[in-house]
Amino acid sequence: MSDILTGAQKRALKSQAQRLDAVVRVGQAGVTEAVVASLDDALARHSLVKVRFAGFKEERRSLAPQLAQDTRSALVQQVGNVAVFYRQGAAA
Repeated sequence: MSDILTGAQKRALKSQAQRLDAVVRVGQAGVTEAVVASLDDALARHSLVKVRFAGFKEERRSLAPQLAQDTRSALVQQVGNVAVFYRQGAAA
């Protein structure tokens, strides 16, 4: 889905994401079904969600795209231990 977003759309989403707090955390257990379900639910409610990698920091580069695929969302950006996901159609 990330290929669908234009550069201008990504810039706008990144700007909006700066004001957000991380609502989903990937901890020591890694990307579990509960984490995927939590992110999916958050995307359904907010459409733009920030995720913090508290654990598995070394693997975050591969885990973030997998989370995007599992939740049918777009990975907007990844900076440090934080990733931002977007899924169109959710209530703002």
